[in-house]
Formats: sequence, structure tokens, C-alpha cells
Amino acid sequence: MNPKTIVMSVFGARPDAVKMAPLVLRLAAEPDIHSVCCVTGQHRQMLDGILNHFGIKPDYDLDIMTPRQSLAAIAAKTLTGMDEVFGELRPDLVLTHGDTSTGFAATLAAFYHKIPVGHVEAGLRTGARYSPFPEEMNRQMISRLASLHFCPTEGNRQNLEAEQTGGELYVTGNTVIDALAMTVRDGYAFEDPALRGIDYTGRRILTVTAHRRENYGAPLANICRALLELRDNNPDVVIVYPVHLSPAVRETVMPLLGGQERIVLTDPVGLLDMHNLMARSYLVLTDSGGLQEEAPALGKPVLVMRRETERPEAVEAGTVKLVGVERRDIADAAQTLLDDGGAYRQMAKAVNPYGDGHASERIVRAVKQFTGLTPDSQ
Repeated sequence: MNPKTIVMSVFGARPDAVKMAPLVLRLAAEPDIHSVCCVTGQHRQMLDGILNHFGIKPDYDLDIMTPRQSLAAIAAKTLTGMDEVFGELRPDLVLTHGDTSTGFAATLAAFYHKIPVGHVEAGLRTGARYSPFPEEMNRQMISRLASLHFCPTEGNRQNLEAEQTGGELYVTGNTVIDALAMTVRDGYAFEDPALRGIDYTGRRILTVTAHRRENYGAPLANICRALLELRDNNPDVVIVYPVHLSPAVRETVMPLLGGQERIVLTDPVGLLDMHNLMARSYLVLTDSGGLQEEAPALGKPVLVMRRETERPEAVEAGTVKLVGVERRDIADAAQTLLDDGGAYRQMAKAVNPYGDGHASERIVRAVKQFTGLTPDSQ
């Protein structure tokens, strides 16, 4: 009897855990695949809640995170940690996700061991080396090393085709849409006390996340001042901002927004809380990548507080608007959607370009073909 094909999924950041969880569960359900999960703990506190929610117990946990850790330390610890893991267990295929330092270092370690890599959420590009930093170069380098590229959209596939990265290209949709089907529910009761205490009746909730490294300092301060202006000009607006644990973020946000009426600051919230908060929101303002995919699936317009985005499909579809990081631009764009029902409905009802909730199925099918478990035909 032949041993099962070993497929190892590696991730470490909270957003990657959200997007990989449906795929890990799908792989575990395949009788001819031995699904192995390895986490680095790049986002230790935020990662564990996601794993607990989906009932995923990692087979390997590198637990790399320390306070104020540098990017070099994250990459180095992941690289050496994965070297030890691959020395103990040689999988037939490694799956990495997105554009984190965990993803790049794990991919490089697999390359050193001549283990093929499948890259989930492949082909996203801004074309700007330092924006987002370090994500843009992380994902470009992963693409040079991966054998399988699972692209959320046709545009992502075309990016890789133009770069001639090699390997097999698949358009699968984004696995985060798979995750939403497992998290959003009617009558949901929030776990976070601050979210439980909000009166959602007759209020318009603006959900905010802002934590990109390129927005540290003045850009983040601009974002906070725009939020204050929106609060002041709209008596029915409540701003909810789960604040990233990074000291660089908190040192800017807390002095400007802490203790303000109708501005609710919380620690990062759990997956169910975040998804259900967005479902009850009027509008989402973010510099995050994942929320650009998640919120449109819930019918919520998204204003992206960055100078560029690696998700142009959402801009083209009309679900997302790129507004930059200047106070005036952010406040004006949000105020338009608060005042103009037609403009709001146009964004809210646009078709989400990120798939139908079956991305994990398509990825598993491609994995089985690549590893010889099924014939090379759809």
C-alpha cells in the first residue's frame, strides 16, 4: 500500500491563517492526502484565535515572534526553523500564502530542499518595490520559486504570464470568500465587549483598519485626523477601529483617537467578530489587503487608504476606491458615500471579482493533479 501524499501548509500571520484555514480543512478531508500544518507564529496572539475557531491544531509551531522583531529576524528564524522541519519531514508539496516574510522564507527553505511549492494568492502586484513593504518583493520572489501558482483572478494570472515565472498557473478565486461562508451569521453575538456595547440601531458604522508599515508616522496621523472629521460632521456615525498591536501603530493612534466620543478603539478582534462587524457596517476604510476582498463579498464599499493597490480588479469592478493617505482625500471620499445614496449603491452592488466560495476545491483539485493522485484533466 502506497503512503499518502504529504501536503504541508505553512503560514504565520493572521490574514494568511484566515485564508488558508478553509484549504487546510479541505485537504484534511481528502483520504489520499496527509495534510500537515506548520505555523511560524509571526502574529502570535492574533494567529491562535483563528486556529482555535477553525479547529486547526498545527503539527509544527516555530513560535518565532518576539517584541519589536525586525523583518530580518522574522525571515531568518523562519528559514532556519523550516530547514529543521524539512529535515524531519519531507513533504511532497509545500503550500505557502500571499506575501508575508513567513511565506517568502518558507518558500526559500523548501527550494533549498528541492521541495515543490504551491503559492496560494499568487500574482498580486503593485509594481512599486517598497509599497507595500516588504510584501511586494516577498510575493515577487515567491513567484520565482513556486511550481504552482493559485491566482485569485485572471488579472493575477496575466501578471505571472507576463513575468514568465514558469510553473503551472490556475485561476481559483480567493479562499477568503470560502472563509466568509463559515463565519458570517444572522443574530451573531460579539465576543469583544466593546463591540457588544455598540448600539447598531440607527447608526452608520465605519469599520477601520490601518497598520501598513508604509503608513507609519504622518500618513497614519492623516488617517486619524480624517476619522475625527468624519465623526464631527456626521452625528449618526460610529467609527470602530481594531488597532493593530504594533507599537508603531499604537503610538500614533491612541493619542489622536483615544477617549473620543463615537470612536471605538479595540485590540485586534477575532475572526468572527471582524467578519460580522463588517457585515453590520455601512462602509469600510482600510489599508489592509484582505478587507478589499472580504468587504465587497458582504456588499460593503471599501475605501483603500494607500497610494496603490495590488488588487486593481476590485477598483475596476467598482467595489473599491483608492483614496490615498491625505486627510482631505480620505474625508471627502467617505463623506461622498455618506451623503450620496446613488454613489453608495453603485459600489455596494458591484460584483465582487474574487470568486464564488469554491477556491479551496479548485486548489485541492490542482494539488491532486500535480502530485499524481488524479489524471491531468479537469
